[in-house]
Amino acid sequence: MKKLIALLILAIAAQLNAQDRITGKTWATRSEVIAQYGMAATSQPLATQVALDILKKGGNAIDAAIAANAVLGLVEPTGNGVGGDLFAIIWDAETEQLYGLNASGRSPHSLSLEYFKKNGYEKIPAYGPLPVSVPGAVDGWFEMHGKFGSMEMQEILQPAIDYANNGFPVSELIAWYMEQGAKNLARFPGFKETYMPNGRTPRKGEVFKNPGLANTLDKIAKGGRDAFYKGDIAKTVADYIEQLGGFLSEKDFADHTSEWVEPVSVNYRGYDVWELPPNGQGIAALQMLQILEQYDIKSMGFGSKEYIHTFTEAKKLAFEDRAKFYADMDFYKTPVDWLISDEYAKQRKQLIKPNEAGKAYPAGQLKDGDTIYMTVADKDGNMVSLIQSNYRGMGSGMTPPGLGFILQDRGELFSLEEGHANVYEPHKRPFHTIIPAFITKDGKPFVSFGLMGGATQPQGHAQIVINLIDFGMNLQEAGDAPRILHNGSSQPTGGTMTDGGVLQLESRIDYEVIRELVKMGHKISWNVGSYGGYQAIMWDDVNKVYYGASESRKDGQAAGY
Repeated sequence: MKKLIALLILAIAAQLNAQDRITGKTWATRSEVIAQYGMAATSQPLATQVALDILKKGGNAIDAAIAANAVLGLVEPTGNGVGGDLFAIIWDAETEQLYGLNASGRSPHSLSLEYFKKNGYEKIPAYGPLPVSVPGAVDGWFEMHGKFGSMEMQEILQPAIDYANNGFPVSELIAWYMEQGAKNLARFPGFKETYMPNGRTPRKGEVFKNPGLANTLDKIAKGGRDAFYKGDIAKTVADYIEQLGGFLSEKDFADHTSEWVEPVSVNYRGYDVWELPPNGQGIAALQMLQILEQYDIKSMGFGSKEYIHTFTEAKKLAFEDRAKFYADMDFYKTPVDWLISDEYAKQRKQLIKPNEAGKAYPAGQLKDGDTIYMTVADKDGNMVSLIQSNYRGMGSGMTPPGLGFILQDRGELFSLEEGHANVYEPHKRPFHTIIPAFITKDGKPFVSFGLMGGATQPQGHAQIVINLIDFGMNLQEAGDAPRILHNGSSQPTGGTMTDGGVLQLESRIDYEVIRELVKMGHKISWNVGSYGGYQAIMWDDVNKVYYGASESRKDGQAAGY
């Protein structure tokens, strides 16, 4: 009965359109934004405006990205903050190169796999002190700033400090997410004092202040990254975690470093698509694209049963490798070059049956053994693709007194299976879901983009690329188009897919297509709120203008000048 009801809902929803427009696809919510001198696309309008303010003051895209990210940590605490991690891909106009930054934190030195085994844990808890890893975002800001920034950090962080002191009106979506988060996290010390000043989370339109975060950001602006990793802030966090039975220490903070990494790419029909190597999951998108390039996707047609089936099976194959091989490469040498190679993609394609959903797939054989996304571009051609997150929305619930932020729970994504590539080890970076992306064409920047939402992200990345290149959509249409989301694959934390998982299809997929997919053996279900949160900037090298697009499913805004 539940399955029948879900199918009926999908059938009705499939008839829905965006409001009538005279141009563009029927699902497009608006036209792209076009500007000459600068563009910012973030998940919250206040952050977008701060980015533009920085650009207009003479700051570059890197300065503006840091400023906007700091504001997002305040106005969208349900997705990110200084207690979380950060990844970025930066196009530097001067050197005409892409640079990758992995600013993810590591596990505590003093916590061991034996601790979890001895205490009967089958998986690392989602909340509380045990899943907390060192927050890497602040160090990421200073790495970006030290390499590419142009303004003083005090000026860059001042808008976030001012908003934290003076307050900001909470949007409808963030108010809803904060209320949901509080149902689980209010039990932890410090959460109520920070996020429930009136005994509840703020409602839509209410002005919310966070003086603790203002003070933290002010210390960072004046004292640099060491004010966060070696000063009173680190001591406050360490003492708080120790009191609650955790292991994160001042030494863990002091030892933290970010890492500049080489982005990796595949060429998809003449366009180079770039992701960062593990411990993130970005290469899953590249693996999917390598398989899908072997098909005539354009002739299948957007939303067709052939396309949805083929895409889903390619995803399943890539995610089996994701579950087995993606990990901190300081501890396990993920065979990235092989996994994204043409030869390997041809081997994996042979496993896909054209009219039958796979229930289970093996991981490949080795040849040798809630989140925010934002992007900014400036008048000089610099572009930043940046993603930042606490994980599980507001994070672990660990809210150190007086600091104004929650610590992430990324450590939950370690495996407790001995011998696994992603097994828990001290001072190790966990498998990570957040991934920025970039596309170049003939060695020039084309699109800086990303998409929020756990395992949705590599699936969404691949769909954006396909929408732009195979189906000829514009930047806004590519993000507004109804999405495919497959859940139930094998996981880097343990667990193996044996039943084919569940395929969730967004509104506007035709019911006849859904019916045919069911006949192929796909399990179809209904979902809301899990299809991601897209932002993108495209460079038009002919007209010398930027196009901006933002996610209609979130509060995002793309704006330029």
